[in-house]
Amino acid sequence: MLSDSTARDRNIARARLKFLENAEPPATIVPEGIRNSWQRSKYLGIGTDEVVVPYQPDYDRQSRLVRAAAPVLDRLEQVLAGSDACVIVTDRKGWVRDRRVGEKRLSAHLDRVHLAPGFSYAEQFVGTNGIGVALEERRSYVVLGTEHFNERLQNVSCAASPIRNSVTGRVEGAMNLTCWNGPARTLMAALVQEAAGDIERVMYEFSSSHQRALLEAFQQVTHYGDRPVLCLGQDLVLANSAASARLTGDDHRLLHDAAAELGHAPRTRKQVQLTGGETVLMRCRRIDSSAGAAGYLLELAFEDRSSDQAPGGAARARSRDGQEAARPWPLPGLAGTDPVWNTVSRTASRCARDRTPLLLHGETGTGKSALARAAHALTGAASAPVVVDALEPRPGTPGPGPGTGQDIDAETDLLRALHAAPTGPGRALVLRNVDAVPTAEGPAVARALDAAAAQGTWIVGTLDRAPGVPGVPDALRSCFAEAAAVPALRHRLADLPALVDCLLRRVGAGVECAPDVLPPLRRHDWPGNIRQLESVLRKAAAGRRTFRIELRDLPPSLHSAGSRSLSAWESAERDTLVQALLETDGNKLLAAQRLGISRTTIYRKMRAYGITLPARH
Repeated sequence: MLSDSTARDRNIARARLKFLENAEPPATIVPEGIRNSWQRSKYLGIGTDEVVVPYQPDYDRQSRLVRAAAPVLDRLEQVLAGSDACVIVTDRKGWVRDRRVGEKRLSAHLDRVHLAPGFSYAEQFVGTNGIGVALEERRSYVVLGTEHFNERLQNVSCAASPIRNSVTGRVEGAMNLTCWNGPARTLMAALVQEAAGDIERVMYEFSSSHQRALLEAFQQVTHYGDRPVLCLGQDLVLANSAASARLTGDDHRLLHDAAAELGHAPRTRKQVQLTGGETVLMRCRRIDSSAGAAGYLLELAFEDRSSDQAPGGAARARSRDGQEAARPWPLPGLAGTDPVWNTVSRTASRCARDRTPLLLHGETGTGKSALARAAHALTGAASAPVVVDALEPRPGTPGPGPGTGQDIDAETDLLRALHAAPTGPGRALVLRNVDAVPTAEGPAVARALDAAAAQGTWIVGTLDRAPGVPGVPDALRSCFAEAAAVPALRHRLADLPALVDCLLRRVGAGVECAPDVLPPLRRHDWPGNIRQLESVLRKAAAGRRTFRIELRDLPPSLHSAGSRSLSAWESAERDTLVQALLETDGNKLLAAQRLGISRTTIYRKMRAYGITLPARH
């Protein structure tokens, strides 16, 4: 009489053969997770009688995962000595990074099926196996004997559990236990989960060791002066007030990349251009801990003010100025505390108060006119600024006639609009697109602005380019006593959560974003800046299916991180692919079935278009 486990194995084996021979789904006797994996494997065209996997001999043998797993594997290797079991660690993509085997016969078998360091056991290459299913499903899983898709793996059973970063929750790899088929195989799940938990704890201790080393180095340097200092680790950023006053989150990433490029030299210097265009001289020192490289300590010297060269009193005064500039400067209806945004907000507020003509320049959609309105409102003015756009023809004004050059009527209409604007104390006049004023009309426009300013009107000009770039009539440049740059949205991403909340309040009461919506918003370049962000949020809010904006409500373009421009056909293909993935909750097999393509093609297109969807949990 067959044992229950033997009878089950034979039933599973028959169900697998029947599934491979026809197009019907596997029988319900097969566990649901295995059924889904079989279908994915069949769709990928994975072979059933030979293991063909890619090999990657060159990999980081001192990575944090490998070092954290080593003591756990050392302990298990002693426990498993002489037994018919082995333990394996892979990275998050299924590449085997370490293996410890209890007996030679099992070791030889694993070598034959390439379950060894340097090979990949991701589901897309091997089909149904413990490592592949655990990484695909993001949860612990056991694959017993005949449940394997490939016949050459059916004389072993394996259990795998994801290894997660305890701080971020991100899957860093997988812990796998493989043994010959036998009665003890049902206990593997508990053993492998315990081992994965041990590795997670060691990784957390590594992070703590790194953080302690970085904090000690940071305190030693900042104790002796007030020059800008930044400490960058994998999960930690430390900055004194002199550095935080002038750096954004994007600057931190730039400086970290620059430090990493310098290699392992103990002390090196390098000039780095920040996101706002400012250049800083960076002195870099790598910080090591007992667990290895912890991060970098950066001492910074900005070109326009260096605390190393300035006299002591001047350096302290500048430090105080930097701290003052870093403090939030709230304006009505606007949001943001980024240092660059604080600076331009203070400048606009001061100019509005003193009635100093101001030229605001920055990319389209950065909020130049909104900034002028908010600064004007801060003065207590009862009336909104009058906005005149040099690019917009007035209603009823004829366009240029053929062969006539500039249209005199359109020019006169611009002057007429400027002359008709109310003037006097408490009034403001905004001339948009100053560089669009025809050169011949520049002097007349300048006189109109000067006349309004003489009556106490605050004059503001806006343009999309730097004021020194050719295109702004010389007569108009002299109208503005000060100029200030409004930063692009991609240069103030630290303000993104506050901006989203502010813009959603305009959409309607009670509208909010789910937490997983912010990451794709941060990854986007936002060529249209805040105006584009507001448009995206309005459309997402209008089409949302719940009380809040979910990831599926965002347009397909925000799920793509591609760096090149796409053709109209490529954009349509990308959008169709993203929509299918969103509708199937990221299930690549179902998305492939809906689109009539293979799952391999799904993966290839996702890489080509840089499509980034959150992992399924």
